[in-house]
Amino acid sequence: MADPLYLPYPSQRVPVYARRGMVATAQPLAAEAGLRILREGGNAVDAAIATAAALTVLEPTSNGIGSDAFAIVWTQGRLHGLNASGPAPMGLTPAVMAERGHTTMPARGLIPITVPGTPAAWAVLVERFGRLSLTEVLTPAIEYATEGYPVSPHVGRSWQAAHRAYRDTLTGSEFRGWFETFAPGGTAPGPGQMWRSPGHARTLRQIAESGARSFYEGEIAERIDRFFRDEGGYLRFDDLKRFEPEWIDPLRVGYRGYEVAELPPNGQGLIALMALQIADGFHFDARDGIETYHRQIEALKLAFSDGLRYIADPKMAAVPVAELLSEAYAAVRRRQIGPRALDPAPGRPPGGGTVYLCTGDGEGNLVSYIQSNYAGFGSGVVVPDTGIALQNRGALFSLDPAHPNCLAPGKRPYHTIIPGFLMKGGQPVGPFGIMGGFMQPQAHLQVISNLLDFGLNPQAALDAPRWQWVEGRRVDLEYGSGQHIAEALRLLGHDVRWAMGSGGFGRGEIIFRDAEGVLVGATEPRADGHVAAF
Repeated sequence: MADPLYLPYPSQRVPVYARRGMVATAQPLAAEAGLRILREGGNAVDAAIATAAALTVLEPTSNGIGSDAFAIVWTQGRLHGLNASGPAPMGLTPAVMAERGHTTMPARGLIPITVPGTPAAWAVLVERFGRLSLTEVLTPAIEYATEGYPVSPHVGRSWQAAHRAYRDTLTGSEFRGWFETFAPGGTAPGPGQMWRSPGHARTLRQIAESGARSFYEGEIAERIDRFFRDEGGYLRFDDLKRFEPEWIDPLRVGYRGYEVAELPPNGQGLIALMALQIADGFHFDARDGIETYHRQIEALKLAFSDGLRYIADPKMAAVPVAELLSEAYAAVRRRQIGPRALDPAPGRPPGGGTVYLCTGDGEGNLVSYIQSNYAGFGSGVVVPDTGIALQNRGALFSLDPAHPNCLAPGKRPYHTIIPGFLMKGGQPVGPFGIMGGFMQPQAHLQVISNLLDFGLNPQAALDAPRWQWVEGRRVDLEYGSGQHIAEALRLLGHDVRWAMGSGGFGRGEIIFRDAEGVLVGATEPRADGHVAAF
């Protein structure tokens, strides 16, 4: 196979090449914040956290200080994984939900808020692998929150759409902080308009100066506790204090002579790996071939069917990872793919709100990092005067006592956000990731196939039109896919719809490093994507 980094590609966009440092993410000012830290002597880990913190200010439509985070880091000669997803409060139980009349987890408000893991992720990553202090690393984010910035186009449109939806639906007192923070004066900022958040800046400064301890056992934790008690929520000081991120080993599967690494459950990276295991047994002749679309869609559906059934917090439920990733099981599932579309059992996958970034430096360090509120602004709850927008990850808990992902105190929910990493021969190729809720493993499968099956370079692999399995036999095709693909898939029993690609088909970034240390970066055309490098 020819080297996928350098083959011609059907794209008007080109990759970015650099040697000393690179940051790729969906918001230009955030990427430049990470590059600034590289120029000031930081490494790829410092740059990743600087970018992540800046994104809580610059792209609050998808993430915040109250998010969760996951990371895969190549440094010191090996891969390191970090799970910084928080558990449900100890006071939130299925019995409480039943008493309040809930048969499913709500999507907004105080109930779906789990312990935020992002501030702890920043602190432990910088402490273990960074070169600068957390205060130095968070300085760009603090400056943007203090001085303000002009909102970027995709973020501005999402922000205004959220405000239109929230003003009629988020009417309780617990939502007041959101409107005061993100719609000051009764309006949300649009593209090019200035926005600043002094409360956000104060919180970031406290996190930086305390190594995030203020958030979990200091003044910020006390403030969060008081707010939840006053508003009738369940998150408490003790829930925050007992939280610690978890260092974990990434899972890996082979695909076309490479290795794809994802983090183990409670995240859904397992689904991407299962789908790739199934697909690796097929030969795909053409990217726009009917068999390519059909078999990849069917492989993904089978993987999702298992993932939605088994993925949960492995500390509190048995997750048969080894069995699901075995070659024997992949062969069994592969044989179920025939000439007609399958109709698997899982329900409709919802959308998501996430930011992804990747970084690389001249020393060979590489970072794949993702943090998320889950759905847009998350719960719609902001702790007043702090800028802390709280995620709604608990919405993904089941209330079925027989399901491994059933709500329980201290349990982490099924998580959609998944950083990816590509390896070959035990050496790093580089980080990749595609945001977008349940689209993420689907896009991982498609982008990896674009790279390794069809020889597209990283930018072309991101630019190429995508498909999304929605439920049952329904598949959405992004405009730009061939009409002949849609018609042929319908003949195979797929329920094909057309959809726009502004967000529903994911938003990705890639940084690869070649044998000579040259970094090649690509960014998402479906967002305000930017690769900053020097």
